[in-house]
Amino acid sequence: MNTLKNIETTHKVAYIRFIDDYLIISVDGKEYKIIIDAASPKLAQATEVERNDFEISPGGYGIHWRLLDEDLSINGLIRDALNE
Repeated sequence: MNTLKNIETTHKVAYIRFIDDYLIISVDGKEYKIIIDAASPKLAQATEVERNDFEISPGGYGIHWRLLDEDLSINGLIRDALNE
């Protein structure tokens, strides 16, 4: 049984970029800019290779950085962007 077909999509993430001290993420057609340090101290200290090794969850609810063992929710990142 393929369980991925049963996962409800929460968000559609088009891209994630790191520019200077910011994480830039496009979610549901909108772009958000978050200070990396505010989002995650692990990401703030990470190398470019570590930052760019991520997976977006199949349902679009979170991002996992395998090399950092770090998980962030899309809703949390959007909230952080709107509060800056």
